[in-house]
Amino acid sequence: MSNIKGKPIVAVVGRPNVGKSTLFNALAGSMISIVKDTPGITRDRIYADVTWLNHSFTLIDTGGIEPDSRDIILSQMREQAQIAIDTADVILFMVDVKQGLVDADAKVADMLRRSHKPVLLVVNKVDSFQKMMADVYEFYNLGIGEPYAISAANQMGIGDLLDEVIALFPESDGEEEEDERPKIAIVGKPNVGKSSIINKLIGENRLIVSDIAGTTRDAVDTPVKYNGKEYVFIDTAGLRRKNKIKEELERYMIVRTVSAVERADVVVLVIDAVEGVTEQDAKIAGIAHERGKGVVIAVNKWDAVEKDDKTIYRFTEKVRNTLSYMPYAELLFISAKTGQRLNKLYETIDMVIENHSLRVATGVLNEIMTEAVALQQPPSDKGKRLRLYYITQVSVKPPTFVIFVNDKELMHFSYQRYIENKIRESFGFKGTPLHFIIRERKDKDA
Repeated sequence: MSNIKGKPIVAVVGRPNVGKSTLFNALAGSMISIVKDTPGITRDRIYADVTWLNHSFTLIDTGGIEPDSRDIILSQMREQAQIAIDTADVILFMVDVKQGLVDADAKVADMLRRSHKPVLLVVNKVDSFQKMMADVYEFYNLGIGEPYAISAANQMGIGDLLDEVIALFPESDGEEEEDERPKIAIVGKPNVGKSSIINKLIGENRLIVSDIAGTTRDAVDTPVKYNGKEYVFIDTAGLRRKNKIKEELERYMIVRTVSAVERADVVVLVIDAVEGVTEQDAKIAGIAHERGKGVVIAVNKWDAVEKDDKTIYRFTEKVRNTLSYMPYAELLFISAKTGQRLNKLYETIDMVIENHSLRVATGVLNEIMTEAVALQQPPSDKGKRLRLYYITQVSVKPPTFVIFVNDKELMHFSYQRYIENKIRESFGFKGTPLHFIIRERKDKDA
C-alpha cells in the first residue's frame, strides 16, 4: 500500500549565521544518501532527500535572510516561518548557543508555537556538551519545549536529533490509507492558468463536494468525478503574494511544488503556449522527474497562438529539448479558456496512472533483455565484457527494475537507456519514468 501523503517534509528556520546551511549540508552530505542530481536540472539547494534509519523525508531550506537591520531580519524570519508552517510536517527552529537568546528568536518562537505544528528547537554550535549545557538550557525560555544541542560543523548530536524528527512524522492512520483515488498535482509557474484548468475540469463535472482546504498543508485538494471515476486534484495555485521579491516568490513556489508533487501520483505541468517553455518550467518538471511521478505536460492557451502546419511540431521539439531528461512525458495542447482538448486530459491521466503502476512478468522481461543483448552487444572495458544475467521488476509507482550484472562499472548509462528503450518498445510505459537498480553478482551465483 503506497503512502498517500508522500514523503514527510521537514523545514529549517532560523536567523542568519546560526548554521542552517551547515546542518543542511551535513544532512544532505555523505552521512546520508542524497539522490543524485538529474542531468539538465540546475538546482540551488532548496531541498534535499534525506534517509535516516529507513525513513525518508524531504528537507527544505526556507531561504536566506539578509543580515541587514534587526527589523528586516525579523520580517524575513516571519516570512520563512510562514513558509515552514504552510508546507512542513516538522519544523526545525535553529538558534546559536554562542549568540544566546535573541529578541527575534522569541518573536518567531511565538509564531511557531501558535501554529500547532511539531517544532524541534535545535541549539547549534555546541562544541562541548559538558561545558555548554547551562547555556543550552537558557533556550527553554522560548517556551517551545526541550532544546536539542548539536554541532552541525562537527556532526555531533545530529543522530539524536534525527531520531526525534522521525518520531514526529504523522502516523498514517488506517482511514487515510484507504483513499485509493488518484491524486493529480497541477503545477507550473504563476499565471499559466492552473486555476482556470481546475475550474474548467470541475465546472464541467459539477461535483457537489465542497473544497476541503488541505488541513496539513495549504494546497487545496478538490475531489472531482468524471465518467464515474473520482480524482483528487491538488492545486498549488493561489500564490498571490503582494510585492514579494522575485527570488522569494520563486523559492516559495518551488517549496509548494515539492510538497504537492510529493503527495501526487500524476503531475500535470502547465506551460504557457504564448511564452513557450522556460527554465523555470524545467526546474518544476525536474522535481516530478526526481520523485518518479507520472507526468503530463499540458500546453495551455493554445488558442492564443498563431498557427501554421508546423507550429505543433516546432513547439513539441522545443519542449522535448528543454525537458530532454523526460522523453516519456505525455504532451497535450489545451485551452482552459475554450475548453479545447480538456476532456483528453482525463484520458491521458488515466493512461499515465495505469502505466505508472504497470507490472511486467519476469519471464517476459528476460526475453526482452536477452533479445536486446543479442541485437546490441554490451560494452566492454580492458577485455572485460558486461554480462546481464537477469532482470526483474521489484515495484511500481514508478515501475522499478533490478538488473543483475557481472560488473556494475561496465553498465554505462547509455546501455541502460538502450535496455529501457527496448522495454518501452514492448510496453509503452507512456507518461511514467522507469527506475533501474543495477546489482552485481559473481559468475558462480549466476
